[in-house]
Formats: sequence, structure tokens, C-alpha cells
Amino acid sequence: MSIATYEEVLDLPNHPEKLLVDVRNPDEREKTGKIPTSINIPLPTLEETLKLSADEFKAKYGRDKPELGTEMIFHCGKGGRAQKAADAATALGFEKARNYKGSWSEWSTKQGLN
Repeated sequence: MSIATYEEVLDLPNHPEKLLVDVRNPDEREKTGKIPTSINIPLPTLEETLKLSADEFKAKYGRDKPELGTEMIFHCGKGGRAQKAADAATALGFEKARNYKGSWSEWSTKQGLN
């Protein structure tokens, strides 16, 4: 499984076919802000969320449910939970699940948000 880079995440608005998932808890996300294009699926609910029907997923997140071949990039605060999320998604058959190891920590620094 390859690691996603800051440059790839920065370019995600040009790649709507890829899914960026923030696995932090909603309160963390509210305090810091979010990376553009990301949807919030907290790590404790990830597996059950990825098992939703396509209609349920779209109703909840406003975008199509990822298919098994969809490139999914996970991020959290510092990269630990994102790795757990990528591993969990891979175990469910999403073979293009990746970790943005720098996560919010790197993003916010490079964006001058700290």
C-alpha cells in the first residue's frame, strides 16, 4: 500500500473520482477545519459505513459510495488512525485504500494554518 503525499492531496479537487476520508472525530474536525473535498467518517464507524448500500451512502455523504476499485485516501490528525482506516478498508476489499501519513498535521503546516 503506497503512502499518499501532500501534493496528491492538494491536487484532489482535480480528481473527483478519488475519495478523501477524514477519520477524525467530528469535534476534532470542527476545531481545526477540514481538507478540501474530504468527507468525515470517524474511524469507529468506518467499517459499518463502507458496508452501507449505495443509496444510504449517497444520502448520508452526498456522493457516490466508493467501489472496490476506487482510490480512497484516509487522513486523521497525525497519520495513525488513517493507517488503521486504510488497513480496515483493504480488509473489506478496497484494494486502492491509502494513508495520507502527513495527515492534518502536515496539511495545516504547509497551508500556513498553524
